[in-house]
This record gives sequence, structure tokens and C-alpha cells, in this order.
Amino acid sequence: MDEHRSGCPINLAVEVLGDKWSLVVIRDMMFGNRRHFRELLHNSEEGIASNILAARLAHLTGQGLISRTADPSHKQKVIYSLTEPAIQLVPVIAHLGAWGRRHLPVTRELAVRAELLERGGPKLWEAFMAELRELHLGIPRPKRSVSVLARLRAAYEAELARA
Repeated sequence: MDEHRSGCPINLAVEVLGDKWSLVVIRDMMFGNRRHFRELLHNSEEGIASNILAARLAHLTGQGLISRTADPSHKQKVIYSLTEPAIQLVPVIAHLGAWGRRHLPVTRELAVRAELLERGGPKLWEAFMAELRELHLGIPRPKRSVSVLARLRAAYEAELARA
């Protein structure tokens, strides 16, 4: 069994997610639908190093936040998927993004998704989590609606075009 500094839920969450890269990797899987190592490596705005990415993926897999399966389209590739505990981070990430928008020097194009999530509130978060469950866990959404992921991507791309 792993040793923990304490049984405090905040401490335990920080032990799992509090390093420099874990939430960024989860963010890229959530908002960029990046599922392969190469996509995560080359499409990271922050420029994660390959050895760090490999270590974070192994850590997140070990913590049960992501899973990895063989990619049926390529023998040497794996597909990473968010697990239910990671999907349940959507409200946390929405709150972190809202806080960051208010208190840190964000860029408009990278803050627009956080703004939409904040304005959409719990109803949008639930719809996004249902969509992530469908994409990553194969659980069909209760009812088909406009893709939250597509809305977030469109808002981001519109801001990129303006910049």
C-alpha cells in the first residue's frame, strides 16, 4: 500500500493530481480528445517532454484515472481513455479554469473554453461528462444533443481565427 502524508481528501487529491503535468494531460484528453501518445506529445501547448509524458501516463494509469488498451488499427500503438474518476473531474477543471480566468494572465483563445464551461454550469458539465463517457467508456449518452466537445472546439477555433 502506498504511504500518504495524511488521510485528508485534499492532500490525497493533491498527491494524485498535484504535479506539474497530470491535470494538463487529463485536460488534453478531455478537451482535445487526444488518445494516443504522439497526439498528447505533439499537440501540447505547454510542450511536455516525451519522458515526462510517459511518466505521467504511467502514473495516471496506476492511479486509475486513465486506462490503456491496444489500438486495433496499429500493433505498436495504444489508446488512452479517461476512466470514470477522471471524467468526474470536469466540475473541478471547470472551477480551476474559472479561477484562472479571473486571477491569472490568460490568453483569450485558451480561456474561451473555461468561460463556456463556467457559463454553462452544472448542466453543461453533466452533458460534457455524458459525452466523455460515450467517447472513452462506450456508454451511450442518454439523448443525442449537440456535442459539448464540438461547441468548445468551435469556440476555441473562432478565437484562434480572431487572434
